[in-house]
Amino acid sequence: MPNASARPKHGRRTRRRRREDPARNELVSSSLESAQQCLFNQDYGTAFVHYLLVLNLAPVFKDFARESFRFTLFKWTEELDSVGRIQDLFDCYEQALELFPADEVILNSMGEHLFRMGFRDEAAGHFHKALKLRPDYPEARENFYRVANWLVERWHFLMLNDHGRNRKYQQAIQKAVQSGCSTVLDIGTGTGILGMCAKKAGAAEVYACELSKTMYELACEVLAANGMDGSIKILHMKSLEMEVPKDIPRRVSLVVTETVDAGLFGEGIIESLIHAWHHLLLPPQKGENESQEQSVTGRVIPAGATVFGMAVQCNEIRRHHRLCVSEVGGLSMAAAGELRSPVSCSSEPDESMEPYTTERLSRLPGGYKALTEPFTALNIDFNNVQELEGLSSRPIQQIHLPVIEEGELDALAVWFQLHLDEESSLSTGPQEDTCWEQAIYPMHTTKGFVLKPKDELIVEVSCRDAYLRLCSVAVLRDGHEICLDKRQDSQDSGNTTQNPEAELCSALACLQTDHIQTKDFSMLECAEMALLNNKDYHHSFNTALGKLISQLKVQYRTRERGSDVQSDSTDSSDLLYVLDVSEGFSLLSLLAASHGRVKAYSSVEKKKQQEVMKRLARSNNISEQHLEFWLNHMEDEQGMLKRPSREKLWSAIILDCVETCGLIRQKLMDKASLARCLLEEGGRIFPERIVVYGMLVESDTLLLESAVQGQEPTLGFNIAPFINQFTVPVHVFLDFSTLECRHLSESVELFVLDLMEASRNYTNREVKVQATSAGRITAVPFWYNIYLDPDISVSTLSHNTHWKQAAAVLQQPLEVQAGDWVCLAVKIHKSTISISVHLQDAPRPME
Repeated sequence: MPNASARPKHGRRTRRRRREDPARNELVSSSLESAQQCLFNQDYGTAFVHYLLVLNLAPVFKDFARESFRFTLFKWTEELDSVGRIQDLFDCYEQALELFPADEVILNSMGEHLFRMGFRDEAAGHFHKALKLRPDYPEARENFYRVANWLVERWHFLMLNDHGRNRKYQQAIQKAVQSGCSTVLDIGTGTGILGMCAKKAGAAEVYACELSKTMYELACEVLAANGMDGSIKILHMKSLEMEVPKDIPRRVSLVVTETVDAGLFGEGIIESLIHAWHHLLLPPQKGENESQEQSVTGRVIPAGATVFGMAVQCNEIRRHHRLCVSEVGGLSMAAAGELRSPVSCSSEPDESMEPYTTERLSRLPGGYKALTEPFTALNIDFNNVQELEGLSSRPIQQIHLPVIEEGELDALAVWFQLHLDEESSLSTGPQEDTCWEQAIYPMHTTKGFVLKPKDELIVEVSCRDAYLRLCSVAVLRDGHEICLDKRQDSQDSGNTTQNPEAELCSALACLQTDHIQTKDFSMLECAEMALLNNKDYHHSFNTALGKLISQLKVQYRTRERGSDVQSDSTDSSDLLYVLDVSEGFSLLSLLAASHGRVKAYSSVEKKKQQEVMKRLARSNNISEQHLEFWLNHMEDEQGMLKRPSREKLWSAIILDCVETCGLIRQKLMDKASLARCLLEEGGRIFPERIVVYGMLVESDTLLLESAVQGQEPTLGFNIAPFINQFTVPVHVFLDFSTLECRHLSESVELFVLDLMEASRNYTNREVKVQATSAGRITAVPFWYNIYLDPDISVSTLSHNTHWKQAAAVLQQPLEVQAGDWVCLAVKIHKSTISISVHLQDAPRPME
């Protein structure tokens, strides 16, 4: 019989009803009322605290209060930002995301703050999360596209598309594992591909580490998709922080890594490997002739590297790193002093300077000329810990290089051969079909130095701070040594007839004054230097400003005659006011002031750059009273576009419209809208109009740099769908003049932005263009003609521009025949351009 003492079963347990708490309800009600009242009084900090209390005590109000809470959060964090309370600002966002973890608007806003503070990886992660929650959220999409290069750097796509490189790494790892390296650590795993190669080759234990949070999360997804998440342990940390047995149970027999940059050591491979040999790797094999099992000894892939270099002449490098002009828009530059890019190398480390930059020599506009044969600068064995530890204390090595071609010495170009093992290597040389750029060590002599055949260039090689440093220090000519690492004011690039004795005297003279002169220099970003060297740009601005100022002066004189009032020419009441809000270093305010009776306001913020402008003003007879640095008096850049005084309006406002990377600046149209309200009658915004041009092209290069291509898995691994989430539709920092591509159409006008007449603007436009050749449309490169007035314009495609170009890259190429008509749907949303493409009469566009 049934157990009579058993408890009765219930199909559903009755839930006890929560008792109402009158005191709690009263607190919630009064706090909600207080929050709304504080919001009305613009007391955003107190309102925020009240909303936090309400929503934590009564989550049921979340939907009701969401919009007001967002508004309060954004206004309060703006106030915190303005007074520098950055930690409090982020604390507020963290509290908000605890309440609304899936709110795409809050995530996007926090990402914007992070990006402004320089936390690019974290910012991009927030934009990406916002997009996952709401794929059609345009603000998050545009923010994400702009920072995606930092989130997943474009070289990841290039490397995964470099089948030769991938196969060589796979073969080297497979050979090492099969010879006994059964435990493996992948340092800087990225997508996880090298660790997966080790596991596939039969390694018993595989570990990996990755510092970037975004790449770590991506690698976790890739491992899971390939069924290896349980067999490869991945850590979100620096290898320098790893310990045995805390992070991995025992020392490993193989470290695989590709933490190298174009200058070989720039990503910290030396420090990482020294730490690995001391803490993470088994001891190295003791000698070549001593047979030891691979399982009890350690080794590294790559095994070592050989570094090569050569001296080059290259105008493109020159104009980005030193001043090449004597006058800018009619202003003499003689008093500017020494101007340098932030890329300068000496044997002694300087934290304010980068020792090298990177370029792909084969794509430099105008090309380059090799002035010496390639030379070997350095050899390094990554399997010799004593050699790694002694690298920074190696004595400076001097190398004498015979000059083979006459030309101006602009830089040393450097590349390397990465030895994966005894049999296999990868080269990053300029003639190789490779995903790598080369390291560029620019010269900073005040005037160029011309090398001649039979000269010997003396180069110093050192690694004082584990960075590879190469410096051109002297030239041997006819038995005399001429120093190059000092200022050579008497050496003219056009004067190749100076006798050796005179050059030697000049060199000795510069030794006596260098300790004084080198302290007095101002640093400009590379793009700022290239802009300063753009004579056409400044001539166009000077002419357009001169025309406007002359017209306004005529208007003033006409008014004076009509009112019978004579004004003193020195009276500030009849001055014209010009505001230059260009980003970075700009001489446009000085050009305006040079036309007389103009007070110009500059947005140059750095003190040393301001001193340069003051010196230029004095030397060009411009009164310092007619030049003012607007940001010196502003706490917040948002307040920059204001009237110069209560009585006056601006005669001209100069806006910086195009970023160096080739994109329209964010919020440009908002700034133009505000600027129009602040112009006097007859005043003008510079530029007044921007015309966007484009062209249909076929370019496999752009495809390879934008996404992992093809349907086949990469080395048998499913990686593409995960990393291609970070594909962006617009490729930036493009040199269209040297891009490997086929032109499939003529250039065509895509869009017009009118900064003076808002009524003429539109948000989308359909453009028809006829294909001139058969092929696959893979991209639409675009650039701008920037109209300062109806007759004067500058182009971002000119040969001497400081701007790069951009290209909209199609997800799926579109086949066309010569004569086909192609429709381009062009849209601009908050300064972001998008382009979709389809054949005329075809139903579905290709984006």
